[in-house]
Amino acid sequence: MRTLFLIVGLSLVATLQAHNPSASGEEPLDVSGKWYLKAMTSDQEVSRKELEVAHAIALKVLEGGDLEAKTTLAVNGQCREMTLVLQKTKEPGKYVSSGLEDAIHFTRSRVQDHYVLDCEGEIHGEKVRMMKLMGRDPEENQEALEDFKNAVEAKGFDPEKIVIPTQTEACSLDMD
Repeated sequence: MRTLFLIVGLSLVATLQAHNPSASGEEPLDVSGKWYLKAMTSDQEVSRKELEVAHAIALKVLEGGDLEAKTTLAVNGQCREMTLVLQKTKEPGKYVSSGLEDAIHFTRSRVQDHYVLDCEGEIHGEKVRMMKLMGRDPEENQEALEDFKNAVEAKGFDPEKIVIPTQTEACSLDMD
């Protein structure tokens, strides 16, 4: 459960930081709307079962530049909404959130509306590095995936360990 929360949390943080215009030297982007975790890999073993399904992440820019992300997760057999608010700091491209110590580095994919994210965090007291491919639409995009694989290899990750989750808009449980 903690691992799943941290994975989703790092995805949310990564997505939000990827849109900070001061971090990339670009004009401000409209980040409102849905984003999808399209692929990821890690330098640690992460249960593939926890990553089989990825739910849409809704982003919203708050007053003062803070950022909010919402998604739903299956927790103990129930769907729960998770909201993460990140406070903007004085350091360009950096946001803080209680409970998550992380560093996010991003590059724009060659493919429009996609980012390749290099995330560092901690799970169960161990440092973990993850790379993620985030996109605005849920459809698989081979060109973006190839770009991601190249970035993964360039950073020393094994491209054979890339996980591609099934996309859903929100959590739903089969309640027979």
